[in-house]
Amino acid sequence: MKVAIVGGKLQGVEAAYLAKKAGWEVFVVDKKPEVLAAAIGDHFCVMDVTHRADWLLFLKNIDLVIPALENKEALTCLVRSAKYAKVPLLFDKNAYSISSSKIISNEIFRRLSIPAPVPWPRCGFPIIIKPSGASGSVGVIKVETAQALQRLQVKRSIADTVIEEYLSGPSYSLEVIGYQGVYKTLQITEIQLDAQYDCKRVLGTAVLTKRQQESFEQIALNLADFLHLNGIMDVEAILHAGQLKVLEIDARTPSQTPTAVYHATGINMLELLGKAFVQGSPWEDFSIKAKRGAIYEHIHVKGDTLEVLGEHILPDAGGPLRLCTDFFGADEALTTYSPGKNEWVATLIITGATMRAAWNKRERIMGAIKQACRLQHYCERYPTVEVETGAAEAGGGQ
Repeated sequence: MKVAIVGGKLQGVEAAYLAKKAGWEVFVVDKKPEVLAAAIGDHFCVMDVTHRADWLLFLKNIDLVIPALENKEALTCLVRSAKYAKVPLLFDKNAYSISSSKIISNEIFRRLSIPAPVPWPRCGFPIIIKPSGASGSVGVIKVETAQALQRLQVKRSIADTVIEEYLSGPSYSLEVIGYQGVYKTLQITEIQLDAQYDCKRVLGTAVLTKRQQESFEQIALNLADFLHLNGIMDVEAILHAGQLKVLEIDARTPSQTPTAVYHATGINMLELLGKAFVQGSPWEDFSIKAKRGAIYEHIHVKGDTLEVLGEHILPDAGGPLRLCTDFFGADEALTTYSPGKNEWVATLIITGATMRAAWNKRERIMGAIKQACRLQHYCERYPTVEVETGAAEAGGGQ
């Protein structure tokens, strides 16, 4: 099957990686050269999909299109061209339009009685201010006091934002897929954050009680059913005071977590959905079970230091990522590394028989990298409990 991944940034890396694991012939398409995903698929095409004639000609040899971007003009063109060319498009424009607005999403949470942060002014300080249309933790700030809020309102407009209570606690992610009224939740993953509240590590198995897992899964299924989801949606939650509260939803190709799920369970959610869209019928029911421990994390090597950081380091890596196997002992890595290079990044994919075995393996890998590259320092920062105004919220791994 020939698949076009449109968008070569972080989402494109994820989609191309999983599409290759599915055994498909992968065409990565982006209007810019040298994007992150350029070397992950079988072919890389520099093309602007809003140029309709060129794109329709390209579609004649494609069996499935997977959007991996959030540009509204491009997405609109993809929807129209796919319909015209009768090529399946793995994208739910209605669910996406709802999930891309935090204001609308929060209203749905209220309507469905889904636990979520308390909105301002019904909550006390600290509070979080989120741009309604941005994804993940982009543009999110924490405000500690009423005085700080007043100062912020003088400096900038907070129109079209969501203001709600700040919640501390571990973060979790869950994907749900849907097709023709059939919905399925996948594996719950734990999201670990760096000092800027960006996802630096995904653990393929989350440590939650059975009741918490079942609650999270039911929330995701209720949302998918309410939205009549035809595609994929990521649900992000935070465990605060023993209760999971939903932070946001994103009905688009996620990054990071699907690969962690794939290595932990053997389930390729993109393959399941792709086959459903091409064949025109849902998947047969199946069970989800963690078969091994899986760790997916990002590192930055510069000078004599190895630092674990969020995925924001990847777009600034200075070129496409390459997929390597047995990378200093890691199962796989997506990296800009080459011998003797002074600065490089890598996304490490590490598995073990259990999570403890995977973690022990990770420690050996870090030691091997330090020794081979003659690094003196290892640095890993965590979110602080109290953060200055302007810090991002504990949010997305997407």
